[in-house]
Amino acid sequence: MKRLEYWLFHGCNGLVAATGVVYGVMLYAMHPVDEFAVVNHPWQPLMLHAHIVCAPLLVAMLGHFAYHHAILPWRRGTREGRRSGFTMFILAVPMVVSGYFVQVTVSEIWQRAWVWVHVTVSGVWILFGLAHTAIHIAARMRAGAAARPLNPAD
Repeated sequence: MKRLEYWLFHGCNGLVAATGVVYGVMLYAMHPVDEFAVVNHPWQPLMLHAHIVCAPLLVAMLGHFAYHHAILPWRRGTREGRRSGFTMFILAVPMVVSGYFVQVTVSEIWQRAWVWVHVTVSGVWILFGLAHTAIHIAARMRAGAAARPLNPAD
């Protein structure tokens, strides 16, 4: 995987995760100073808009990664990160679909259900993303340690 692809994916993922978490905190954990306020924090609409604008970039990167980071290494027989990567691939579907339905659902009951699904799956996505990255970093470190001689004089 090319370094630019790596940074684009992790940058998009970080932006979407950060804006989603900050928006969630503003929506559910804060209380407005003014009792007639429409939002709990002045930046709440900005966080929602940033989340909605950044999410399609992450979806585009997911499509790119489905081929270059998942299918091609699988064909080459790469072992590390296969289970966590496959889990992330499976989690991406309900995360993206529920994010879409959160925006277009009119019924309040279904709106709450989709929000619950989106928040839950997105939280698990973030945890598996961290684990998957750690697995790849550990594999790179093992490969680097195996390539170096034990005695620098050799």
